[in-house]
Amino acid sequence: MSRELHRFYQSLAQDTDPGGLVSPDLVRRYADRRARLRAAAGVLVVAALVGGTAAGTRFVLTAAPGPPAGPPALPPTTAVSVPAPAVSPAATVTSVPAASALTGSAGRSSAGPANPAVTSPSGQPPTAIPDAAFFTLAAANDTGIRATFDAGPTLPQLCGAHPGDSGVVQRRGRALAFRYADTPKGYVPDGSYRHTITVYRSGHAGEALGELRAAVRDCPIQQSSDTPGVTSRYRLLGGGGYGDESVLFELRRSYSEGAGDPVGGEEVRLVRAIRLGDVVTVLWEQGWEGTSSDRSQVDADSGRAVDALRAWLD
Repeated sequence: MSRELHRFYQSLAQDTDPGGLVSPDLVRRYADRRARLRAAAGVLVVAALVGGTAAGTRFVLTAAPGPPAGPPALPPTTAVSVPAPAVSPAATVTSVPAASALTGSAGRSSAGPANPAVTSPSGQPPTAIPDAAFFTLAAANDTGIRATFDAGPTLPQLCGAHPGDSGVVQRRGRALAFRYADTPKGYVPDGSYRHTITVYRSGHAGEALGELRAAVRDCPIQQSSDTPGVTSRYRLLGGGGYGDESVLFELRRSYSEGAGDPVGGEEVRLVRAIRLGDVVTVLWEQGWEGTSSDRSQVDADSGRAVDALRAWLD
């Protein structure tokens, strides 16, 4: 500070309140500080200008026209080999027969009851055994006695064997009397049949006839359990050709004295079982008052029995 200004300041201080003036050193310090603030502000302004210029330059460069950008590149793909799932034995596919092979009728569902349906030669399962399934006697053999349906035995005793009792779906039987063509009307019958029809599950009808053959062979002779002194002999006979297969055998019964009539005599009964598909019909000729069976009559009525079955099943 110049000497004149210092003197002027001293004289001014004397004329004013000494407590209200700031010392020269403090004034100088304030002035220096203000100068430094101005300089810092100037630097900040310059820096801001430089930063704006640089940002503007980048914007201009970025916005400059150029070739269109292509689609973004896809990351490279890596093929992954996935092993096929292992097939367990339980999941192995087996061939399934067509519906017609299961039921005998195309388009029919294979689902069914626990017992398989019995099929006739036409492929249709019978649902009942009607009266029409039983044959009608020829007019010359008709006695006028009405047949009676009941639950009597199907076969003779055969030493306690029960052939054909397994696989039965339904069974129906009747008793039927007949006369020979040359017997006048009004006379007692010449014989009678125990006639039964049995429907089997698939495959069991053939088994039934096989069991019957074996039972006859295994029982050549038998003592009557209900008539003392009566002996029965069984024997297989020829005479097939009925239905799909048939079995014919005879029961020859002899009497001893005191066992009943005829004394010392003998009677012959014929029994024929005929299979047609899964159905078996049995004609057991039981005679009438001690008469014996006539083979020609049994053969003729066996043919009628097959015809009646075919008409029913077809």
